[in-house]
Amino acid sequence: MKIIVDFGGGLDVCFENKKEITLEFEEQQIKMADVIIRLKTICNPKKLDFFYTQQLRPGILVLINDADWELEDKEEAQLQHNDRVSFISTLHGG
Repeated sequence: MKIIVDFGGGLDVCFENKKEITLEFEEQQIKMADVIIRLKTICNPKKLDFFYTQQLRPGILVLINDADWELEDKEEAQLQHNDRVSFISTLHGG
């Protein structure tokens, strides 16, 4: 399964200045929590503290296919192949 992830408001610095990345998963049932766990493994913590302990830090707007993830059950939201997940920092001009 392929999930497209994009970053705004300066969050791209955590991911080698890439505004968009594609994550590949072997599993067919993917939740937002799986995306966050994968991002945590590839984020450069020296560039930006993208995570606060095991969760995203406050001030990051998360969209799933342009809809607020709070409407989609946040970390428990089920994702489909080719879904787009956007992370936008509201603290850095997002």
